[in-house]
Amino acid sequence: MHIFSLRIIIDKIVHLWHFIRYYVTMEKKKFHIGLLGRVVIAIILGSSLGLFMPEWFVRLAMTFNVLFGEFLGFCIPLIIIGLVAPGISELGKSAGKLLLITVSIAYGSTLFSGFFSYFSCITSYPSLIGGTTQQAVDSEALSKGAQAFFSIEMPPLMPVITALILAFLLGIGMAYIKGNALKDAVVDFKKIIEKVITSVIIPLLPFFIFSIFLNLAFSGEIVKIASLFSKVILVIFILHVLVLLVQFTAAGAIAKKNPFQLLRNMLPAYVTALGTQSSAATIPVTLRQAIKNGVREEIAAFVVPLCATIHLSGSTLKIVACAIAIMMLQGMEVNTLQFVGFICMLGVIMVAAPGVPGGAIMASIAVLQSMLGFNSEAISLMIALYIVMDNFGTACNVTGDGAIAVVMNKIAKKDIISISE
Repeated sequence: MHIFSLRIIIDKIVHLWHFIRYYVTMEKKKFHIGLLGRVVIAIILGSSLGLFMPEWFVRLAMTFNVLFGEFLGFCIPLIIIGLVAPGISELGKSAGKLLLITVSIAYGSTLFSGFFSYFSCITSYPSLIGGTTQQAVDSEALSKGAQAFFSIEMPPLMPVITALILAFLLGIGMAYIKGNALKDAVVDFKKIIEKVITSVIIPLLPFFIFSIFLNLAFSGEIVKIASLFSKVILVIFILHVLVLLVQFTAAGAIAKKNPFQLLRNMLPAYVTALGTQSSAATIPVTLRQAIKNGVREEIAAFVVPLCATIHLSGSTLKIVACAIAIMMLQGMEVNTLQFVGFICMLGVIMVAAPGVPGGAIMASIAVLQSMLGFNSEAISLMIALYIVMDNFGTACNVTGDGAIAVVMNKIAKKDIISISE
């Protein structure tokens, strides 16, 4: 009987897969479903199938969840070293006063977004989502959910804090030494890590998210999660709009230009980022629109690509908002002093975020674990909630780059520009 049921389920999954492939194929050219689409499909399937699937199927999915979680934990210190060290090293290369000022403004904008998100969320969430006591997930219900068949321990090579310290030391050291041997090795290691992220971790994330939502539905907690997600997404979207208004109001005041016209001119970059979900892929459009806002071409050519790497105000805002929501969901204490350190460190970590969909959340997992105490379940919910809004965060990032370009065009003078150095 069990074998017969297994064959039926497998056949249905295979048919579903062929159905999806059929509708994403157009004239023999495969249409790529983005990470957001795959995550949404994973959430819908997990939330639906968990209501009626047998326990052994959910346990099978949770086995994958546990194994992938162990692998992700093993990779986190390597991701930190592979991304943060070369990122700091690149920033250490001399580009005159223009680099220092641009990095300072970008970091300040990122911090503002993080703290703006924090104070907005701790003010609005208690009335919106009911606070920690009413909305916390029932831990006993989750413990009664399906358990993995087995697990394999994959201990990381070093603690997260050790990896962060080592990455900072390597990055700062490589910025000052004359030799290139270590730099070349670290750059090659970065390529390996980025390949692991783009070819292994990112493709498997939908299955990881599917398994956690499958178990949440199986344990009866999915309604509470869905209610939380819808409210948090609305809050994040509103906060993104407010941050952009603040950024362009400040830029307009400094450059003595109409902030609404500046923001309107950047809308093509915003829309492009919604589709690409990548700051790097949107650089040509952002560059063109910044020049349209009156930014000198040589300033825009320097500031826009740099800010695409170091200015992730929208992503930082979203990570903070999602983190607070997950902590309230699990009944964890939200401490202001704890978040001060978290946001400051997050601003640095964002420099290491690879320019791929979901790259920012992958780079921030280390600080979520080490500074906020997130476990594997919280991380999986965090990833799901973040990626659902990933394109809006990227759009906020690149649009804000245009505001910084306007400010730098006003500040920069010909005698301090040394872009070619």
